[in-house]
Amino acid sequence: QVQLVQSGGGLVQAGGSLRLSCAASGSTFNNYAMAWFRQAPGKEREFVGAISWSRGSTDYADSLKGRFTISRDNPNNTLYLQMNSLKPEDTAVYYCAAGYGWGTEYNYWGQGTQVTVSS
Repeated sequence: QVQLVQSGGGLVQAGGSLRLSCAASGSTFNNYAMAWFRQAPGKEREFVGAISWSRGSTDYADSLKGRFTISRDNPNNTLYLQMNSLKPEDTAVYYCAAGYGWGTEYNYWGQGTQVTVSS
């Protein structure tokens, strides 16, 4: 069974940076896509970006390109989300997710981690 365990997050001032981690276990992930989503209070869950585990190709929400970067450490099965130039509107609970194949449904989810950006 695939398990995703998140770490990182917390409180940061506007303009600062944070890195989230997501440790994956329970499978070999060569054919998986891994992604980050976020959900702010009172809003729907929003796609942040995704990465192909084998190829390393990425896709981002247009509004986040240039500030957020997704990467992975294949040997350690860890996914990262580097967030720079953070804004108060980036405040949300962030989730990592995994799905078999690119462009398919994400069936596995991390527990979520709070990111709060103060102005």
